Amino acid sequence: MIPRLRPALRAILLLLLAGLPAAPLLAATPSPGDESVAAGIEHLQRRWAEIHYAMPADEQAKALEALAAEADRRVAAHPEAAGLQIWAGIVRSTQAGASGGLGALSLVKDARRDLEQALAIDPLALDGSAYTSLGALYYQVPGWPLAFGDDDQAERYLKRALSIDPDGLDSLYFWGDYLHEQGRDAEARQALEKALQAPPRPGRERADAGRREEVRALLETLGT
Repeated sequence: MIPRLRPALRAILLLLLAGLPAAPLLAATPSPGDESVAAGIEHLQRRWAEIHYAMPADEQAKALEALAAEADRRVAAHPEAAGLQIWAGIVRSTQAGASGGLGALSLVKDARRDLEQALAIDPLALDGSAYTSLGALYYQVPGWPLAFGDDDQAERYLKRALSIDPDGLDSLYFWGDYLHEQGRDAEARQALEKALQAPPRPGRERADAGRREEVRALLETLGT
């Protein structure tokens, strides 16, 4: 489920904030019988994949802003639905990467809030993807005093995600990416190669194809 923020986001935030005065692709599992929640999750994840993997980069920020507003409306209508909270966080974190600038910091904080609220409702929702998404945020954003980035916290969240979904494409991709960021490339390669063996997710064909391309690209950077 969750996206990888653009690689430049961390550098952009550090650069912009330094001058200031001390300043996600998962199968939905909604509650039985709640068709409106299930339909909402399906719509958000399908539209997110269209924007993230098929839309020109210079058009994504505006489209994601509109999708985030829609996600918020759906959450307001079903505040008990952890899956909708998760997708609100995923959309907002992707929006941060697409938008950049000072607004990205506010967006990633809002994304963290959405994901933490999802955990409070149901930590196992969408195969534990709130843990995956939070872990990704924690290792990709700057640390204190600029933001909340924390590699140790990231590892705890990502390991928890893997304990829930050990064979998931997203949980393995972000674990592998985190390991690469930590210089643990041998472990990263193992995780990423396992990610390529992840079972397909019905209805998530576009997201699966895009994520697998990201896995392959990262494997190429690891070398032999």
